Amino acid sequence: MKKLGLVGGMSWVSTVDYYRFINEGVNAKLGGLNYAECIIYSVNFNAFVSNNTAGKWDDTFHILLDACQNLEKAGAEAIVLCANTAHAVADRLETEINLPIIHIVTETAAAIKAAGLRKVGLLGTKFTMEMDFYKDKLVSSGIEPIVPATQESRDFIQNTLRDELGKGIIREETRKGYLAIIDELIRQGAEGIILGCTEIPMIISQADVPVPVFDTTQIHSDAAVAFALAE
Repeated sequence: MKKLGLVGGMSWVSTVDYYRFINEGVNAKLGGLNYAECIIYSVNFNAFVSNNTAGKWDDTFHILLDACQNLEKAGAEAIVLCANTAHAVADRLETEINLPIIHIVTETAAAIKAAGLRKVGLLGTKFTMEMDFYKDKLVSSGIEPIVPATQESRDFIQNTLRDELGKGIIREETRKGYLAIIDELIRQGAEGIILGCTEIPMIISQADVPVPVFDTTQIHSDAAVAFALAE
């Protein structure tokens, strides 16, 4: 079994889900008392969010590079960045470390293509929705992403991710707000919905949505398990 290095804390509540999904995935494959060999480096969420909000992506890069390098020194054989937004600097990180990064967008695109979908709604932080790093990788895989059209909707998602879900706070009013935004994306032609922030599956599930939902936390965790158990 290969040893995984998880860069977590973005936020800690979704890192808990990664840890659970990866261990459950290994056990489902190997049975008995087999669980994942992994190391977690949890960064300070406040520094991560503050840098991103201020556009200080170099500072975000260096926080994550330090985490990756420490995981490499500890014996990790691959890196799992436990946040969609962190992948804004993933390609740059991979040029600076000697380990592969299991890329959340690559794995999500593969799941969407396997489902035979071409046009999907993308929910996430404002960085994921408004910057190009996520959408460009989807487009390069033949997938057309659409994001909430209004700044008000994108700000609602950003603020609730930061101030509620990132702290483990679940509110029914917030869930209804997400569903209204999803309904609008479906009206615009979305054939599926990417839950493109690792906290969103805390409040939205497939049972809530009439089109296929792509839970990036689960997809990414499954890919990590596949890497760990590959010959």
